[in-house]
Amino acid sequence: MSVEPFDAVDVIRAKRDGGAVPEPALRWMVDAYTRGYVTDPQMASFAMAVFQRGMERDEIRVLTDAMISSGERMSFAALGKRTVDKHSTGGVGDKITLPLAPLVASFGVAVPQLSGRGLGHTGGTLDKLESIPGWRAALSNEEMFAQLKGDVGAVICAAGSGLAPADKKLYALRDVTGTVEAIPLIASSIMSKKIAEGTDALVLDVKFGSGAFMQDIDRARELARTMVALGTDSGVSTTALLTDMNVPLGLAIGNANEVRESVEVLAGGGPADVRELTLALAREMLALSGQPDADVEKALDDGRAMDSWKAMIRAQDGDPDAALPVARETHTVTAGADGFITRMDALPFGIGAWRLGAGRARAEDAVVFAAGIDLHVKPGDAVRAGDPVFTLSADDAARFERALEAVEGAWEIGAAPIERGPLVRERITA
Repeated sequence: MSVEPFDAVDVIRAKRDGGAVPEPALRWMVDAYTRGYVTDPQMASFAMAVFQRGMERDEIRVLTDAMISSGERMSFAALGKRTVDKHSTGGVGDKITLPLAPLVASFGVAVPQLSGRGLGHTGGTLDKLESIPGWRAALSNEEMFAQLKGDVGAVICAAGSGLAPADKKLYALRDVTGTVEAIPLIASSIMSKKIAEGTDALVLDVKFGSGAFMQDIDRARELARTMVALGTDSGVSTTALLTDMNVPLGLAIGNANEVRESVEVLAGGGPADVRELTLALAREMLALSGQPDADVEKALDDGRAMDSWKAMIRAQDGDPDAALPVARETHTVTAGADGFITRMDALPFGIGAWRLGAGRARAEDAVVFAAGIDLHVKPGDAVRAGDPVFTLSADDAARFERALEAVEGAWEIGAAPIERGPLVRERITA
């Protein structure tokens, strides 16, 4: 039996006391945890020490690299074209990946979007796409490469289990130990998977506000800067946009209804905020891919992005022209007075959609594709008494009561219109 070169208790104490953990010890800690030598209680103590004490930039780099080294590293070098990915920290109504990936791919850039499922109030990209009849999320590496190399150019699929297995194990532990919000752990979790994926460039959509993972803009900015630094240090061209998630993005919150809204955007329409963010992220992705002057608006309006979307869906056995699921029951909430919508907090609407069946409480739960909320107005819009404000959709009318409880007090009508701040607040580069 081999002798371990370090002791977990020493590593925990070093971080607990506010010191920097030496690189060899930190690499060993991640490897020993992945192997099962370091126990869950020990790693939970270390995660809490990181949460309380933070980490230096070099420590975060080492932690990220150690998590990458726990599994396979992919390479897209054989594709013969630039690859660029986008990652969002998640929010309410955030369906941007759906129109964005085919839009960028229509410029001849490969877009490998390894996506996840929703848990709690933030929806998962794979859940949304699985509302399309026949579409499948699980692809082999060979299928993914063929789709990227060929005319399709974009793929949205589940990440393989071989990418950063240390992160998968640590992520589950953080979820049950109150250490999810530790910026070094969030940054290393996201970036270990993205760097291991092997993309040339990466654009981060880091959200702040009531419906975001990071509600405080200063902490969201710190997270964005940390992740941009990690990407840059690893040779991945990385930029970030800091975007507002105080109000739901678009008008649809759910799964099938978010696909419908994405298709509207690909057809040159859709809500102004979804279109704006899709275009902003596409410009960032194409600039990092050597096309800073790409006319993304034209590609969205002339049908090229829609053609790319249909090819991507068909390549994964989906029918882009099939009817999407429709809920059996609906309930519409109307305005009680004339005035203007002055507030619509994102988080309660995300929770409401989740309670309708659009999300899951446990990883093994199934989602109801047709469940969700459709907004008819947003902050700044005028309403008359009796006008529809939002509609709840579910397969079981018994779900409406708890969803209505979630959104009670989350929106207001005032006498005067309000000015909404910009959707994209900052651009962060290395």
